[in-house]
Amino acid sequence: MKKITIKNILSKKNKTPIVCLTAYSAITAKIVDKYCDIILVGDSLGMVLYGMKNTREVKIETMILHAKAVKMFSRRSFVVFDMPYKTYTNKITAYKNAKKVIKLTKCDAIKLEGGKEIVGTIKYLVKKGIPVMGHIGLLPQTSSNFKVKGKNTLQEKKIFKDALEISNSGVFAIVIECVLEKLAKKITKTISVPTIGIGASRYCDGQILVTEDMLGLSEKYPKFVKRYTNLSSLMEKNVKKYMQDVKMRKFPSAKNIYR
Repeated sequence: MKKITIKNILSKKNKTPIVCLTAYSAITAKIVDKYCDIILVGDSLGMVLYGMKNTREVKIETMILHAKAVKMFSRRSFVVFDMPYKTYTNKITAYKNAKKVIKLTKCDAIKLEGGKEIVGTIKYLVKKGIPVMGHIGLLPQTSSNFKVKGKNTLQEKKIFKDALEISNSGVFAIVIECVLEKLAKKITKTISVPTIGIGASRYCDGQILVTEDMLGLSEKYPKFVKRYTNLSSLMEKNVKKYMQDVKMRKFPSAKNIYR
């Protein structure tokens, strides 16, 4: 099984769609690793696993624990660590935390949210040997609302400028989140590095979703999510059956005990 590299990812630009999903655990990593080019250990785990209201509460120590498990069971995919809120406030802090993350988790790269304001930080990290994925459009760590971006001229110009500057800073790919289709298409056509869309149209070079959203385990779903199944309903059905078996003393049966 050949390991995906940055060179592989860059070579897919305008050619083969890049497949990405999130993973926070060993069991999920083992499954998605078979099919994904990139696995993101996303700070979305704060809401998905811990019931937090947003990603700003996620601590780097928590992320490191989950990333270790994901990386350990990822043989093929390129694993990206989502740097939590306020862990890259300046280039020195960013490097200190990124270096720690790479050392402890062995992840292949980190992801930073932001536009032109973090270009200097990205350049510094890349120069220091830390591979970086960018993230523009809707920025969960700092956005005041979770509405589609790029609807007015001012927003559109800012996001497009952010895309240009971030793409020239040394990143190997850029996540574009929740922007209008025409803007995502324009960015993808203009910049030289691959774009990974999440609510940003089929015109991006790749797509990413939160795995739990895609599998129907989450309670709320953005418009851009396609649910491929409903694991939440399936789990409830089987937990109910287990409860009934226990109460009726059908479980454990003879084949579930030691004699």
